[in-house]
Amino acid sequence: MTEKENTVTDENTANKPEESKTRPKLYSVKIVALVAFAAFAAAIVGTALLTNIMERKQEARNPFFRVVDLTDETDDPAVWGKNFPLQYDGYKRTVDQVRTRYGGSEAQAQTPDNADPRSVVAQSRLEEDPRLKTMWDGYAFAVDFREERGHAYMLDDQTFTERQQVVKQPGTCINCHASAYTAYKRLGGGDIVQGFNALNKLPYFEARKEVNHPVACIDCHDSQTMRLRITRPAFMEGIRVAKAAQGIQNFDVNRDATRQEMRAYVCGQCHVEYYFKGPEKILTYPWQNGLKIENILSYYDAVQHKDWTHAQTGANVLKAQHPEFEMYNQGIHARAGVSCADCHMPYTREGAMKISNHHVRTPLLSINMSCQTCHKASEEELKFRVETIQERTFKLRNLAMDALVQLISDLKSAKERGFSDQQLAAGRDFQRKAQFYLDFVEAENSMGFHAPEEAARILGESMNFTRMGQVALRDSGFAASAFPTSVQ
Repeated sequence: MTEKENTVTDENTANKPEESKTRPKLYSVKIVALVAFAAFAAAIVGTALLTNIMERKQEARNPFFRVVDLTDETDDPAVWGKNFPLQYDGYKRTVDQVRTRYGGSEAQAQTPDNADPRSVVAQSRLEEDPRLKTMWDGYAFAVDFREERGHAYMLDDQTFTERQQVVKQPGTCINCHASAYTAYKRLGGGDIVQGFNALNKLPYFEARKEVNHPVACIDCHDSQTMRLRITRPAFMEGIRVAKAAQGIQNFDVNRDATRQEMRAYVCGQCHVEYYFKGPEKILTYPWQNGLKIENILSYYDAVQHKDWTHAQTGANVLKAQHPEFEMYNQGIHARAGVSCADCHMPYTREGAMKISNHHVRTPLLSINMSCQTCHKASEEELKFRVETIQERTFKLRNLAMDALVQLISDLKSAKERGFSDQQLAAGRDFQRKAQFYLDFVEAENSMGFHAPEEAARILGESMNFTRMGQVALRDSGFAASAFPTSVQ
């Protein structure tokens, strides 16, 4: 090795210890810088998170801004909407018309006139199934009966139905088709029970002048505390006697019901079976013996109530009216403590607030919010399950309808042949039973879903009552083969 090469090697060897001393220092500086940067970033993220949490807590503590002062006389939902815009936006959307497989309404255009200013109506159920005209022959429902629409239409559809031209309806109908609470207070001098009784007695179009809106915020909420409340005296009395039938005495719904119960009861104020009691036409829920259909029929039989005399057979028959509350109470959801609002007004998140969706409609149009909070199947699977139940109920309903129409035809033929009232009495009574049982499912707007087993039982018993009616006619000397029949 030359002297020059040896010198370079020595110099390189001499520098290595110095470099090895400097390198750890550089690493330490980098680590400190990274730690400082990470701590700074974490501080920013933490501060933002804490700020967001504080904002959300503040929102939760103050769920609305008091833009206007509400009173117990504020019946206009638009005024409430200034304080509760999210709920009001949902309420306004009840104008939507969407048809599902076994319910809902299609928007059908019509030419407005002085008698009916509506430019859009729902489809006619009578045109969809003419057998309904036979079942209701002699009653106003055989003239006009349409598919149900959202709450936004409930007052106009009652006001302008063609049934108003057939029969003079009482003011009692207003109770379930309008925001009636302030009318009760006004007519009763502050006493809603007295106002309720006064409204019932009025002719329909006189009572119609006392109200301005379909069902509104004040009908379900206290204006100062927003707590749920019952404002319909008919339900207050109805649920009192229903609880008494269960052994619970002196039940005051606004005092004794739980909040979860109230989330069903506020709907049950209107979605019920009822009748007009006495010459005063007092809206009455027939729950003295209980909520099941046989309890209701036994009550009607005891008070000898009839809605009309059937035009073809002369039977004293009954018209069931949207008994959703009664049917729901026989189903698995009610037994599990699920309320009407849980499914039809599911909770939704808006920022930090959890509110009930006031776009009241079928859960089939909001499966994710309405069903999947409890049921972990896919939307397709859950929709399939619902429609399977409804399809089976619909088939049973059609069998019961065919059977009833045949019994009506047989009774009509026997009457025309000259059978006496005594000979027809048993057959007519079975028509009353068969028809009410069938109509209970027909008028209930879930096509069996609220209580599938109960709906199937009711339709099966309806068909059996029809069979027993035909047997009673046969025992009175009637031979169906001797007469033409309208059912092929």
